[in-house]
Amino acid sequence: MKKTNEKQKNIDSFPHQPNANKAYPHHYPQNTLPFADKIGNYQRNIGRPTDAYKDSKVYIIGSGIAGLSSAYYFIRDGKVPAENITFLEQLEVSGGSMDGSGNAKNGYIIRGGREMEFTYENFWDVFQDIPAVEMPEPYSVLDEYRLINDDDPNYSIARLVHQQGKIKETNGVTLKKSDQLALIRLLLKRKEELDDVRVNDYFSDSFFESNFWILWSTMFAFEKWHSLLELKLYMHRFLHDLDGLHNMSMLVFPKYNQYDGFIVPLRNYLIEKGVKFQYDSSVTDLDIEFNQADGHASANEPTKTVKAIIAEVDGKPTRITITENDYVVATTGTMTDDTRYGDNDSAPNLDDMLENQGQTKGWTLWNNLAHKSSVFGHPEKFNSNVNESAWMSATLTCKPSALVDKVKELSVNDPYSGKTATGGIVTFTDSNWVMSFTCNRQPHFPDQPKDTLVLWVYSLLMDKDGNYIKKPMPKCTGNEILAELCHHLGIIDGLDGVVDNTIVRSTYMPYITSQFMVRAQGDRPEIVPQGCTNLGLVGQFVETRNDVVFTVESSVRTARVAVYSLLNIKKQVPDIDPSQYDIRHLLRAANTLNDGKGFIGEGLLRKLLKDTYYEHILPPTHLDIQEETKRNDSIFSEYWESLKGIWHK
Repeated sequence: MKKTNEKQKNIDSFPHQPNANKAYPHHYPQNTLPFADKIGNYQRNIGRPTDAYKDSKVYIIGSGIAGLSSAYYFIRDGKVPAENITFLEQLEVSGGSMDGSGNAKNGYIIRGGREMEFTYENFWDVFQDIPAVEMPEPYSVLDEYRLINDDDPNYSIARLVHQQGKIKETNGVTLKKSDQLALIRLLLKRKEELDDVRVNDYFSDSFFESNFWILWSTMFAFEKWHSLLELKLYMHRFLHDLDGLHNMSMLVFPKYNQYDGFIVPLRNYLIEKGVKFQYDSSVTDLDIEFNQADGHASANEPTKTVKAIIAEVDGKPTRITITENDYVVATTGTMTDDTRYGDNDSAPNLDDMLENQGQTKGWTLWNNLAHKSSVFGHPEKFNSNVNESAWMSATLTCKPSALVDKVKELSVNDPYSGKTATGGIVTFTDSNWVMSFTCNRQPHFPDQPKDTLVLWVYSLLMDKDGNYIKKPMPKCTGNEILAELCHHLGIIDGLDGVVDNTIVRSTYMPYITSQFMVRAQGDRPEIVPQGCTNLGLVGQFVETRNDVVFTVESSVRTARVAVYSLLNIKKQVPDIDPSQYDIRHLLRAANTLNDGKGFIGEGLLRKLLKDTYYEHILPPTHLDIQEETKRNDSIFSEYWESLKGIWHK
């Protein structure tokens, strides 16, 4: 008991996950730590040498990016011998939702992709140590990634398309003044005010008719019924990216798909170190001992120590004993559990989908933990409404056809050149399904033939009848999805040739946006739940201070926090990039939300900063002084009616 309580004291004693949203950044005596969101090389220190964990065993449940990163940090910062770390993975392959497989003959398949940008500090912290995929030593995955993107900038020339293949000029984000102010008011709101509030509980109908919403929702996969809190967190997290929404110029992509680009090199690195991978191992429960704690801040909350892992290994019941020196890290929930597949001639089989929602293998462990204590959260908030958390994607393996010719027209470079093609998703604004597609750098798979392109398609509102195929997307065969795509690209006359030269692999994912479902404080567990002495939870369904979900960065963040907290490593995981507090990004975002037409107070700021060191922080203007004065007077009068009630709405 005493040793267990001391463990809990250690976990609580150091701010491994500082909170920039609560802390006032200032210097004071005896403080040795940097500000909560201080990023950069000062945080990349090696901790004191220790052999405290040389005899500890670590079991990591789930080998997605969060689990793999956990192993990396146990080795690098925790000094746990790699051979003491074992993965328990229910699938037959690592990677979790970051998958990619197939071949040119039967078709490639990727259930989804991750849009990435420069400020993924934790993700890059891992991959600057992982050997590059193709470049020789001493190049890392980060080096290789950076060189690819420096040489080949990403942007889109066809972010929005309509009227059977015509590029639609975005003309800004087209937000009404009242909706601009609603966004600003949302940024000002405290997070605690937004428990269980949906996006459409807050915004007016005009907000959902704007270019901002079509650009935002299709890029991040937000629906009107998703969490307003998560939308707010996204606004803070990516405030510095708002002026790139219309052309994707803020994004960076790997050379290949993200399974081959990230999962394979990280997994191989861990295997070479000595980490063990045990597949076909489904963990269903943890045997946890509850003991009333004393002598620390959590005295009213029992300590919780994992004593055993309950699993099915190769179909056989298995119990793995956990000692007080051992640690368990588990991924809670999964976005891609119970995926249903289709092909050219068949639609995904959705039998028993609704009857079994939330009860499939990927949710079993979290469900059982939640039954033990409220500190483990409420998985039913995320896994019990498939109708609001599902969407479909399809991977197209394409030989030359009219489809490929049209993709060339909408691409920055010839897709066969190996350079940026569409630069991100192309969205059909008049699609009933809100269909989008993308062509990333080709080849998208290392073994992909030179005459083959791999495209990815997804739809947000797939339950409506299509514009060309008069039925919902989940009921469509791959060829019917292909026909709907060709309709929106204006190449129906060449459809037979496209079908003959395209392999379609479709996926219906019932939980793909489950992490966006409305939630309240306590619905997601802490990374190290209160009272836990040897258990950490990672992935997309745990609480971080201010980070968002549905990114590889947040997965790695949770892994890093879990390891530092459990082992009491005297290192911090900095809060999210501090750009949300940078006046330059705030002014630029305000200007972007008003379609580049300025913002309230701009005229005064220009007068104050003219010919000073700080003049450059203002968005550029090409107007003369008289025109600028008129513009700013107009801006103020346009905002005024909406502004009067901003603080009281």
